[in-house]
Amino acid sequence: MRRNYVIERILWPWSRRDAAPDESRPLIPKVSPAKDGAEELGNVPADIHQAGPTGGRDDGPVFAGIRPRCRYSFVDYFLKYLLILSNLVFTVLSLMALVLGTWGLVSKQSFAREKIGSIGTDPMLVFLTAGSVLTLLCLSGCVGALRENRTLLKLFSAALLLLITAQVLTAIVAYGLQDQVVGYLRSGMLAAMVRYQDDLDLRFITDEIQSNLQCCGADNYRDWELNIYYNCSAPGVLACGVPATCCVDPLENGTVWNSQCGLGAQLLDEFSAQSVIFLGGCLGGISRWIEQHEGLIGTVAIVVVGVQILTLLYKVIIMYKKRRRQGCPCCRG
Repeated sequence: MRRNYVIERILWPWSRRDAAPDESRPLIPKVSPAKDGAEELGNVPADIHQAGPTGGRDDGPVFAGIRPRCRYSFVDYFLKYLLILSNLVFTVLSLMALVLGTWGLVSKQSFAREKIGSIGTDPMLVFLTAGSVLTLLCLSGCVGALRENRTLLKLFSAALLLLITAQVLTAIVAYGLQDQVVGYLRSGMLAAMVRYQDDLDLRFITDEIQSNLQCCGADNYRDWELNIYYNCSAPGVLACGVPATCCVDPLENGTVWNSQCGLGAQLLDEFSAQSVIFLGGCLGGISRWIEQHEGLIGTVAIVVVGVQILTLLYKVIIMYKKRRRQGCPCCRG
């Protein structure tokens, strides 16, 4: 019996160790295959542990618990942090527009009961609305790229695709309906002239257009009769006048701003008035400016839309790569 017991414990070269526990031996603790493989893995050299006996493939039971690392390429890092940086910059700009619009509306008390009816024509409302929408959009893109959140990336991509489509359609409609666009511009400028003394923002925009384009009024200088202060029936000193930004030379001696240079200009005929004020309207000036800068406008439009399209493609690439990593067995868990 003693001899048979010793022979049984000898591991001959042609013998095979049974990894499964013997159910007939209740005193021997059961060891799971995963634990057994982990124990055996401790005796494997470091180079074999990294590469594996099959070149890194998960084929053997010893290497069943090993998960290869999923490494990011340089392109992955470049696209990811480029998206984060671009969205962060646009987020800051959007927040600035949001703060500017909010400050403008609050400082002018545009939410007061007597002014709430005309808030739709307030230019600060454009900054507020655009800033709010773009801030949420850019934040979703920035956080989505940083955390590789597919939900935020899909939301950003859908919103950006909708924005690109709206811009392209707006450009096509504006080019095809030029007469209607000019009519809308005329209506907007006349409305700004009516509220010239009441809204500082509209006054600033009107003055900048008239001084830079060297024009006066929408169609001609007599359009200022629509303003209650420049109307010839007004009791004040501004009656039958025009703003100083309509004057040919509003600076006396090149240093002092003469705010009364346009007083009584509507009473003059065109021959006499041309030496004092600009006779042409700003709609014609805007048309001439667009014709002179068609190349610059087209280049800026192409660059803006191109950056948006590239951003959209980057988002799609990131989502595709993340989906592939999630589908890869080595990247799960």
